Amino acid sequence: MAREFSRASRIADQIQRDLSDVIRLELKDPRVGLVTITAVDLTRDLSHAKVYVTALGESDAAEQAVAALQHAAGFLRSQLARTLKVRVLPQLQFVYDASVERGIRLSQLIDQAVADSERQADEIQSSDEK
Repeated sequence: MAREFSRASRIADQIQRDLSDVIRLELKDPRVGLVTITAVDLTRDLSHAKVYVTALGESDAAEQAVAALQHAAGFLRSQLARTLKVRVLPQLQFVYDASVERGIRLSQLIDQAVADSERQADEIQSSDEK
């Protein structure tokens, strides 16, 4: 019987909180602007963590931010070691998360479809009145 909240998911949540603080307060790389950690996937053996990030701005800036975070992975891992009390600290791999952009795009498409539908309904109503 699986537990509702596994140890790996609790540690992944803690990594997400701690990494956010370290990136915001201690990382001095100018390529890393306003980044948000959206999720952390941790393997069951706690050896690897895939950190999903999104960045404010253009896609080119986001790619640079992910590259900078990957370059600083060793520093970030050492800072995590200070706060996270686990025997083996996972290797960090940073991945750009495009789900936020896809959500915004889908929302825009839905808004456009609703506006087109309302415009067509108004045109049909005005032609019926004539």
